[in-house]
Amino acid sequence: MKKKKILARFFRLRYKYTSQKNFVLILSAVVGLLAGLASVTIKNLTYSVASILEEGIIFSENQLYFILPFVGLLLVYLSKKVLLRNGLRPPIPSFIKRAIPSLLYSLLRQNGILSYKLIYHPLIMAPLTVGFGGSVGLLGPAITSGSAISSNLGRLLNVDSKTRTLLIACATSGAVASMFKTPIAAVVLAIELFSLDLTFVSLLPLLTASISSVLTSYFFLGDETIFSFDIVDKFVINDAAPYILLGLGTGIGSIYFTKIYFAVYSFFDRFKTPFLKVLVGGLTIGVMLYFIPPLYGEGLSFTKDLFEGNHLQALGETPFDDFIDNIWVVIALLIGFTIFKTIAMTVTFAAGGVGGVIIPTMVMGSALGNVVAKIINNLGLGIEVSEANFTLVGMAGLITGVIHAPLTAIFLIAEITGGYELFIPLMITVAISYLITKGSLEHTIYTRELAERGDLLTHDKDQNVLTTMTLESVIEKNFKTVHPDMTLGSMLHNCVSKSTRNLFPVIDDNDILVGIVLLDDIRKFMFDTTLYETMKVENFMHNPPEHIFFEKDNMKTVMQKFQDTAAWNLPVIKNGKYIGFVSKSKLLTAYRRKLINFTR
Repeated sequence: MKKKKILARFFRLRYKYTSQKNFVLILSAVVGLLAGLASVTIKNLTYSVASILEEGIIFSENQLYFILPFVGLLLVYLSKKVLLRNGLRPPIPSFIKRAIPSLLYSLLRQNGILSYKLIYHPLIMAPLTVGFGGSVGLLGPAITSGSAISSNLGRLLNVDSKTRTLLIACATSGAVASMFKTPIAAVVLAIELFSLDLTFVSLLPLLTASISSVLTSYFFLGDETIFSFDIVDKFVINDAAPYILLGLGTGIGSIYFTKIYFAVYSFFDRFKTPFLKVLVGGLTIGVMLYFIPPLYGEGLSFTKDLFEGNHLQALGETPFDDFIDNIWVVIALLIGFTIFKTIAMTVTFAAGGVGGVIIPTMVMGSALGNVVAKIINNLGLGIEVSEANFTLVGMAGLITGVIHAPLTAIFLIAEITGGYELFIPLMITVAISYLITKGSLEHTIYTRELAERGDLLTHDKDQNVLTTMTLESVIEKNFKTVHPDMTLGSMLHNCVSKSTRNLFPVIDDNDILVGIVLLDDIRKFMFDTTLYETMKVENFMHNPPEHIFFEKDNMKTVMQKFQDTAAWNLPVIKNGKYIGFVSKSKLLTAYRRKLINFTR
């Protein structure tokens, strides 16, 4: 009761003194602060776990670090059984594998309502996964935790679903801004990821959340950043062709990344028990770590070493140390790192680990960029390019290809460098990479499962309206049904005279639709009483112009069927049986209402 009284008083003061616009801005600042705290917490917990393990095991004489991923995944598995024993409310469908797709699905099908358990779940699971060597990042869990905070705050304060969507985007922006200290890139990512309209109404809350989160990060972590980079070699026109080559490389690398991602998940889906996935996944990662130590954890130290030109330290000790003086061996090892980092990351996810995709993608992109630069510099063509710059730009190219967010990639790298000296090479590489991957892969690892089920929002308003509509909401069931053996007289007295419709579905004893009868079909027989007992429904029924199948037809398909047939009513079939009709008038009315909501 006390809680209700406090909230009631809050709502009175809020409506009295604060406009809706100012209220949303205040909420966005609060969400940015909380998302920033979530990011700081998850980073500190992870680094604490990793530090304890490094001191106790990783650098000990026994070199037991390669068994740690299995231990971490096992702890995650056991923690999930305890923390999520009653599941999430609302639940996340089983076909959704990652954090970002779950947010996109929630915004579309669950009005942006996320379980409160997602606030603390990533804060525990991600440090166990990454701290014990799982080859994933921390950004995804930080976004999930921040988004769950904003969703539940919105529910508490009774905001509408559209505002809740904006707050979740603000949480995403805040998490990215806090993690990378790149406020502009954070806003751009939220816009590209959630297909938000770039208007003042949405932009100002995103900026507010981003600034709030960055200030939170500075307060707790100082000016510490994930990457620190100073541009030494400026871009010159002769570098344009090599950057085009880098764009080709990152585009091909992105396709490989996506294909391997789904292939590994498909392989792990064959295992019947979660524990078997943990066992196979943990051992697989351990074997890869034994031969390629830099695969341990996020891999940020690997990228920092490449920035500094220290590829030997980046690669660490390998079975090929006797040949490391040969630059082509180094190039081969870097290519191997890129190939196996993708596998290690996806295996970590598929085995039950909790983490993010973006930071590992950046690490792989840095290796790929460094490889391209080394190849160009050692081919003997007289061309010399900056390995550090290519390492940086390669990150943008791979991010673009993997998540189809070109503007985010450009601004993220530009902000990391603290300037725009590499803006032109960034644009060249990103454009090439995006064209290649978009032409080969319509959807990303974030969107493919959603798109296949018609649950994906895009920047196309018309498509979004149809996606958010549900077939159940437009089915009408007030049609009088008739039987094929029913006489004309019985139909007129029992159905036509009692119906407000001019259409009558004909169903058999098993509720299977065998035809339809329109009022126009019987109009010329209605007043001939001699035909009432001799003429039956089967004599004048006919097939409908098209059927709507409940299990497989989405609203875009339904709309197309109305357009192709020019019909006003189409029957709906579920599990082979008739359940009702969809009328064009109700469909268009529902579409118009949804469209108004989208454009407010």
